[in-house]
Amino acid sequence: MQIGIMWRPKSAEITEINRLYEYKRLGYDCVDFQAFMNTESPFYGFSGDVKQILKSVLQTARNAGIIINQTHGPWCWPPRNRTKEERKERFEKMICSLEGTAMLGCQNMVVHPLMPFETVPDQDAEQFMSVNYDFFDKLLVQAQKIGVILCLENMPMQTLPMASPKQILEFVKIFNSPFFRVCLDTGHSSVLKVSPDDAVRTIGKDYLQVLHVHDNDGINDLHMLPGSGVIDWKAFVVALNQIGFNGVFSLETDVSKDGLPKDEIINKKLSLIKMVKDIVNYG
Repeated sequence: MQIGIMWRPKSAEITEINRLYEYKRLGYDCVDFQAFMNTESPFYGFSGDVKQILKSVLQTARNAGIIINQTHGPWCWPPRNRTKEERKERFEKMICSLEGTAMLGCQNMVVHPLMPFETVPDQDAEQFMSVNYDFFDKLLVQAQKIGVILCLENMPMQTLPMASPKQILEFVKIFNSPFFRVCLDTGHSSVLKVSPDDAVRTIGKDYLQVLHVHDNDGINDLHMLPGSGVIDWKAFVVALNQIGFNGVFSLETDVSKDGLPKDEIINKKLSLIKMVKDIVNYG
């Protein structure tokens, strides 16, 4: 199983892009490109300059011998999905993200459900589902044209009518499209009291496309390093092997720098990749 890690470039400077070489030296096979997640990112806009930057990212990844296996579509907090105008803006940015994902030679883009009522309790479930159905029905048409698979992520909010791995899977299945699959977020699953290994078996090989791997205390979405929280990682990897998952064990967390000396940061990063390799080899 290949191992990946999230990459959220803070700029389009060459020094930032060259971090891909560092990920390869540390021992990662892949990265999860998350610059599109921030709608104020310098990677948005798709002028000639942005296209050139994305080409540079792809070429650097190839030179480094690292794969961009997934990206993350636009997301903001608090959500802005209540009005038709806000959903139109989100849709347009989704298209930009899909096009950017294709430019990076990547076939998977992670997306969140729309949250038209944010996280208020007692939501109008019928309206929530209707808004999401209309949005993703149109977005899937574009995803197929561009050639990128939408990977719908389970969420950590109990109040949402669609949040658990099972609910996400049921929604994805409605569309019966090879361009709509599931991203399993282990931390979000844990917050909803669904063990990630059970979630893997629920989703199954045919629909489990990509992973967001991180740990927590079973209560809060903390994006802790694997092994520092409550998740049973051995059971998780066993479940992945049982269903024949052949994707990437992709971390959505990293070592906190916390003003540490460079050598200490590097040692912690090396310890993290060693620990993850040990986890992956459980099965």
